[in-house]
Amino acid sequence: MALQRHLRVQPRDAGGWATLGLAYDEQARTKGDPARYPQAEKALKRSLALAPGNDQALAGQAALAAARHDFAGALACADRALKRNPYSERALSSRIDALVELGRYGEASRAADTADARRPGVPVFTRYAYVRELRGDVKAARKVLTQALSGATAPGDVAYVAAQLGQLAWNQGDYQGALDYYARALAADDTYVPALEGRARAQAATGRRAEAIKGMETVVARYPLPAPLVVLGELYEARGGAGDRARAHDQYALVNAWIALARANGVDADLDTALAAADHGDKKAALRAARAEWSRRHTVHTADALAWALHVNGHDEQALPYARRSTATGYRNAAFLYHRGMIELATGHRKDGRASLAAALELNPGFSPLGAAEARKALEAAE
Repeated sequence: MALQRHLRVQPRDAGGWATLGLAYDEQARTKGDPARYPQAEKALKRSLALAPGNDQALAGQAALAAARHDFAGALACADRALKRNPYSERALSSRIDALVELGRYGEASRAADTADARRPGVPVFTRYAYVRELRGDVKAARKVLTQALSGATAPGDVAYVAAQLGQLAWNQGDYQGALDYYARALAADDTYVPALEGRARAQAATGRRAEAIKGMETVVARYPLPAPLVVLGELYEARGGAGDRARAHDQYALVNAWIALARANGVDADLDTALAAADHGDKKAALRAARAEWSRRHTVHTADALAWALHVNGHDEQALPYARRSTATGYRNAAFLYHRGMIELATGHRKDGRASLAAALELNPGFSPLGAAEARKALEAAE
């Protein structure tokens, strides 16, 4: 790239090395290639060696740590960057991300308010909206994102915000709304992977399985991360044709390959392991990973992962408090409600279990190619 050529000529350009590090980080995330993270780390360290304490490199280290799921490290780096430059948009955004992923939602909300006051813009608005969604305020999240979309002009910003609105609509079971937003995102950038993935999920939920499979195959070819790989595998299983089970198992095997690659490049992949392995892999490994992740951070997502890993290993009484904790903030997630309902039924809380399963299906009846069918089956059996 041009920046690499520039740095060969001007190797003492600290800002150039910071920019290169951020570019490697972005490539790793957008291409699903963890091998770029060590390159990003090396470039950012070079920048700091040339200009100790420069806020651009420190903010880059915060973003890199967050991408590797080292959220405590991300928070520390973001705080150091903000001491140097309180208006660093990247550091402000990474600080919100870190607090969210550490489960410190009250602090994340205050950090979002601070970021909004200092550097209002698309990166801050989308994070502000997510903090509101996590606390159950979907209306506020939608309002903020809608305002952000109305003010977005760059194609990348339009695609990003529209896809966020699509995800918000999907979470509430509004599939047509989700498809409309994903279409808007793809009109701005027809290669934007989150919109391609979201569109495939919405297509599957509306019965357009062939389109969903084709779309998700495109996604995993470009971005082979655990979540889309699992969805594609489940779509194959749900189709149930000749060879589909083998195709599904191939996708689950690719999840394991990605996790191994991620760990080799410094990424904490325990949450990915727990979520994928609980349903489609080594259940004991899923529980080990979920426990390890819970020891580091207490979020609604880690609570759900630990609850489900305990459940599939037969430890339902231990699972129940975590399942209830995953829904305690008001976050509206059908998969969490499904997991909670199954655990409640398994522990003899039949009324609660039926209510949780019914709530999951009412909120987002197509939340999972296989999980939604299991929820309906369990709810019918519990009547």
